[in-house]
Amino acid sequence: MQTHNLGYPRIGSNRELKKACEQYWAGKTAAAALEQTARSIRNQNWQLQKKSGIDLIPVNDFSFYDQVLDTCIMTGAIPERFHPLVEKAQLSALDLLFSMARGYQKNGYDLTAMEMTKWFDTNYHYIVPEFKRDQQFSFFNDTVLHQFLEAKKEGYLCKPVLIGPVSFLLLGKEKEPGFHRIDLLKNLLPVYFEILARLDQHGAYYIQMDEPCLALDLTEKERQALRTTYTAIRQRFPNLRIILANYFECPGANLKTALELPVHILHLDLVRCPSQLDDILAVPEFVNGRTGLSLGVVDGRNIWKNDFQRSLPLIQKAIQKTGPERIWIAPSCSLLHVPCDLELEAGEKSFLPEIKQWMAFARQKLAEVAALKQIAGDPGDALSKALLEENAKAIRARDTSLLIHQPQVKARAAVIAAADAKRTSPFSVRKEKQQHTLRLPLFPTTTIGSFPQTKEVRAWRAQWKKQLLSDEAYELLIREETSRAVQWQEAIGLDVLVHGEFERNDMVEYFGERLNGFAFTQNGWVQSYGSRCVKPPVIYGDVFRTEPMTVAWTTYAQSLTTRHVKGMLTGPVTILQWSFVRNDQPRSTTCNQIALAIRDEVTDLEKAGIKIIQIDEPAIREGLPLRKEAQPQYLDWAVNAFRIAASGVRDETQIHTHMCYSEFNDIIPSIAAMDADVITIETSRSQMELLDAFTSFAYPNDIGPGVYDIHSPRVPSKEEMVALMEKALDHIPAERLWVNPDCGLKTRNWEETTEALSAMIQAAKKLRKKVNAPVPE
Repeated sequence: MQTHNLGYPRIGSNRELKKACEQYWAGKTAAAALEQTARSIRNQNWQLQKKSGIDLIPVNDFSFYDQVLDTCIMTGAIPERFHPLVEKAQLSALDLLFSMARGYQKNGYDLTAMEMTKWFDTNYHYIVPEFKRDQQFSFFNDTVLHQFLEAKKEGYLCKPVLIGPVSFLLLGKEKEPGFHRIDLLKNLLPVYFEILARLDQHGAYYIQMDEPCLALDLTEKERQALRTTYTAIRQRFPNLRIILANYFECPGANLKTALELPVHILHLDLVRCPSQLDDILAVPEFVNGRTGLSLGVVDGRNIWKNDFQRSLPLIQKAIQKTGPERIWIAPSCSLLHVPCDLELEAGEKSFLPEIKQWMAFARQKLAEVAALKQIAGDPGDALSKALLEENAKAIRARDTSLLIHQPQVKARAAVIAAADAKRTSPFSVRKEKQQHTLRLPLFPTTTIGSFPQTKEVRAWRAQWKKQLLSDEAYELLIREETSRAVQWQEAIGLDVLVHGEFERNDMVEYFGERLNGFAFTQNGWVQSYGSRCVKPPVIYGDVFRTEPMTVAWTTYAQSLTTRHVKGMLTGPVTILQWSFVRNDQPRSTTCNQIALAIRDEVTDLEKAGIKIIQIDEPAIREGLPLRKEAQPQYLDWAVNAFRIAASGVRDETQIHTHMCYSEFNDIIPSIAAMDADVITIETSRSQMELLDAFTSFAYPNDIGPGVYDIHSPRVPSKEEMVALMEKALDHIPAERLWVNPDCGLKTRNWEETTEALSAMIQAAKKLRKKVNAPVPE
């Protein structure tokens, strides 16, 4: 048996990559310093994996920003607008990569960033490749070879990791009509052949090809593209051993195709889909063949300790059918999705010891992989018995813990009724009442919630958490910052204000800290996109609220102005999706518990006089199962959870929700079923393309399509925003349109924010003049 790993977190144990990238973007360090940080992280990762007992170590799982963007650079899939940066400005490959991800606005250029969306059903965001009908590819960058040679020189037994060509094409988007991106395979494959040839020439033996598209509902044409690809690779490179990796779901109807492919190792995600092992072992041709199985039995997406008593039967079953020499043991997917090292959680503020013993982060998961190999290979050995008993003790402790179960919470969730998830009146009635109450102009302007979290704000929070700043002093500083933000919003002319969220560390973590059933890490950072890292809370037990979480800050801001201030909440589905969730009960049950807690907060805000309440649900699309047959059940409970949270208010109270960086086309009916009075969505990077789906469905409620891409430092002009809104007017009547950024402004600086929002307000005024709209008194 062999052990291997599909990928390791690349941000560094102390977020070294984040800090180095942001220093480089700010012009405070040179590229050489950034490259040195990257080399250090890579070497530390390789060394750690080897010491942990991983036989075959991945390379090219490291990225400065995103692995799909890296593949765009590698294959020369560079959108035409960026070509001058190479041909005239002569940007390096590194600077080109960052420009494609973040936009480029200097030296006479004003280039929008590429689109970004969720990586399957995770909270990781990837850069979406852009393809045109006559798309040509070329070998542009050999980073994968450099990283392989770097690891090989250091003496590591390693395998390059590549996104497979079929998945790369399917992850992209056609930017003009008249073709399907899979038709570009014939142009793309020669570039992959060149990459593989270079790796072959320099001594690579195993190559991991990630084809997560196998988890999707593929057409026969797309399956044929897989056959074409891997047959051609086998013919051209008979000495290379291809590890074909699928994860996040079973191959399903694609299983026959997967088993036909001439690859040497087939990786299975047995955490998400353990049943596929029986399906495969029931195929005589496979059992009697030579293809090996990589058993992904250690969860690469959650932080709970592996239950060896559940994993070992899967491994033993495979061994009995194929023999141990064909079996590899691995995590279910790349460990990119979990924090680096549980041992960094130390000190008085770390987890309760009782909770910590139930958990495993990336480093600990490597040890679990190695332990499973040891136990499966030699179950009678003293070490194997000790490892098994230690694991069983931790699993028993969690199963019997008194921290987890709260009878009163379970009882309340058990009696949720249909009426709890329904507003009193339909939207048409509510809209009329809200117009009378709120008195907003046509094209009302607002923001999504957060304002820049400056280094001063972050420093105050850090000092407060270290008890270097008293509660009173910290609250005074945040109140002053909130007051300045309210005055500033009034001055620039926003119609609906926010309090700025200066007291919040993260839109999920903040609420988790105020709800029972959550635990928190000190250093459990996970990459979300680029240099953006999050610290997901851990839902270990039943969830409930004991007191208001946001009312004091929202009402304080409202007391400073006569304009409406939105109450800002995170929705139950997003809190669920962006946490590490307990795996001992259905996710829907946990989501309903969270929904009831948010419902209590919504009604308390209304009682306190807040007339507009936003319940953000950017993750509702993210949780959609990859297989269509499983999607209706998820959408039913996810939409119902939002409605439970939102439906306890009067008609006059306006409920907003926000969604970003997701493809909504296939779930528009469910978004409409959420019945939010106003939905704000990300549309600026896609140039309002997303609104096609809302128009085709005849979405009935109000919409705020984003006109400012806050994930880029680029500041759009008033004219650009007007043009975007004019596109929106082709889809949505003026009386149902709001004007807002794509997302919260937490990551931007005040200079960018002021310039962009001032332009946005001027754009709204121009639109009102265009339609000759009266302003309410």
